[in-house]
Amino acid sequence: MSDPLPAERREGAMSAAFRPLTLGVIAIVTCVAFEAMAVTTAMPVIGDDLGAGAGYGLAFSMFLTASLLGSVLAGSRCDVEGPRRSLITGMALLVAGLVLSAAAGEFWLVTAGRAVSGLGSGAMVVALYVIIGQVYPSRLQPVIFGWVATAWILPSMVGPLAAGLLAQYASWRWVFAVVIPIVLIAAALVWPRVRPLGPPDSPELDRALGRRRAVWGVFLAGGVFAAQWAGNEAAAAGSVLLGILTASGVLAAVAALSVLLPQGTLWLRRGLPSVVATRGLINAAFVAAEAFMPVMLLAVYGVSPATAGIALTAGAVGWAIGSFLQARVPGDRRHLLLAGGSGLLTLSIGGTGLMAGAQSPFWLLVAVWSLAGVAMGAALSSTSVLVLDASSAADRGQNSASLQLADQVGAVAGTTVGGVLLAVLVQRGPVGPETGYALMWLVLAVFAVIGTAAGIRSAIVRPSTGKVPSQA
Repeated sequence: MSDPLPAERREGAMSAAFRPLTLGVIAIVTCVAFEAMAVTTAMPVIGDDLGAGAGYGLAFSMFLTASLLGSVLAGSRCDVEGPRRSLITGMALLVAGLVLSAAAGEFWLVTAGRAVSGLGSGAMVVALYVIIGQVYPSRLQPVIFGWVATAWILPSMVGPLAAGLLAQYASWRWVFAVVIPIVLIAAALVWPRVRPLGPPDSPELDRALGRRRAVWGVFLAGGVFAAQWAGNEAAAAGSVLLGILTASGVLAAVAALSVLLPQGTLWLRRGLPSVVATRGLINAAFVAAEAFMPVMLLAVYGVSPATAGIALTAGAVGWAIGSFLQARVPGDRRHLLLAGGSGLLTLSIGGTGLMAGAQSPFWLLVAVWSLAGVAMGAALSSTSVLVLDASSAADRGQNSASLQLADQVGAVAGTTVGGVLLAVLVQRGPVGPETGYALMWLVLAVFAVIGTAAGIRSAIVRPSTGKVPSQA
């Protein structure tokens, strides 16, 4: 729980006391989201210019893989040293990666730059969560996380178009370079409030345990990378060897997560573990469904890419509405948003698939998908608030890192499963595309069903449960 100065307890998030930090936090998250999502539009141009060849996909997967490691490292450092060094180090790595990518003369340098940026991004986001927990009073944290969610949404709405225009009419190098001054301005905004933040008074994590967690972080990143790459290749080629590599990567990732996440997360223990599990499960369902939404709409409805984008925009608008509404829910009822949001997400994803299978009116499908966005906006922001509410100053970094790990691994798991389903049910399946996509969406909805079960068990009981076990 945060403990702000008494004079600040009734200030708003955009009051003079908090405005620079709030603007800086929003700017940092926007930059991370732009690098994670919007760069996708410019990548084909970059690949053609620099001759990506078979290494094209690595530019995407390396960013995510490195961000997993960055999250683990920052979580441990924040609990030992406080968030200041992790934030500044993360910013420096992000800028270094952007410079490397922007100046790259060969595609492997772009990939290396993306890895460096991902490492920095993972560290920054965890540090920001710790800063929010330390600086903002509890009543403002739902508001801040609502704005953080919006900062993730905006790049997904306008970022791809902006990146595409830069790549087409200026140079793809500007897609990376334009972010650099924004990061530097954000650093100047947050530094006055971050500078005095020191380590916890009684840190529970020693440096030796932090190093062991770092090793497990490398193990997790390697397992996720292997599962993602081999899973996509196996689905396309039908290779048994690649299937074995996929299974090995999954087992390695599960072993690492059992150590790095709060104890009991994988079997939905009541309290904090179920909060973290809900985050990963709903992200798996939504991210996968959103990623394959355009290709499904083009195949089933025959719409143009621009028209398909209407559905994604509707989901983003719904997300913003859900984020806005969750800030008005009392703290003692916030866990209900996890169960209710996950349930609404289940109905929305399942309903979208069934309507696509029945070729229901396009506008009706868009309306249902917007409800998936509302569900995510309400539930995802609430997981952030509940994790900070259940954390002490001594374990805030680890718990924040756990939330980010669940978020990122959930996205990878969902999109990997979605890719396999696309290959098996649609591209090589015995049924037509309408039935194939309907089945695919119903399978993805299972993630949200399990998320609903986790949400029901997410009520935090004092004292907080689910701390990362000390024997990691």
